[in-house]
Amino acid sequence: MSDYEIVYSDDPNFKKRCPKCGKHPCACPKKEQLVPSQHTLKLRLEKNGRGGKTVTVIFELPINEDYFKDLEKKLKGLCGTGGSFKNNMIEIQGDHREKIKLFLEKTGFKVKLAGG
Repeated sequence: MSDYEIVYSDDPNFKKRCPKCGKHPCACPKKEQLVPSQHTLKLRLEKNGRGGKTVTVIFELPINEDYFKDLEKKLKGLCGTGGSFKNNMIEIQGDHREKIKLFLEKTGFKVKLAGG
């Protein structure tokens, strides 16, 4: 039943339902404040499945989608290139490992370079 989208409802609380979980009151887990100094992020360079183009990937991110979508926008601006946030990973086009590492360390994260 969760695969169906409700088109009409005579429930007066329908508009008050949470857009993510669909319940009133919201049953989503409460978001905890992310403390960067408590997390280690890993950086790697990928080429496979990308037509030979290089992508810098930040992976093993803690669960906090809104925070990392905002971080992805800042990183794209810093590097002057495109990128995306998907599958709980940030992908930035090109080899920008050093720029990204310095930025994340200034933000307070611990950073490890992974791969060759």
